[in-house]
Amino acid sequence: MIAHIEKEQIKADGFDEAIIGQEYNDGRYVYSIERILEILMLRDDMTMDDAMDYFSFNIAGAYVGEMTPLYIWIGDTQ
Repeated sequence: MIAHIEKEQIKADGFDEAIIGQEYNDGRYVYSIERILEILMLRDDMTMDDAMDYFSFNIAGAYVGEMTPLYIWIGDTQ
């Protein structure tokens, strides 16, 4: 549980199922990139390449202020 949150959290529209938690200090939402890609491929019938491009340009590249969500890889990155 986040003890003290002063600012309103911002969500990535349509990706609530990809939320895996909140950042400890300020409560920003944390999303699994893998889950976002799965949602894009299943919901929007995208290929993996299309989903990666969409994520890179439209989600990860969007800065919406200091409460911009965080996006992390969960799986093995090696």
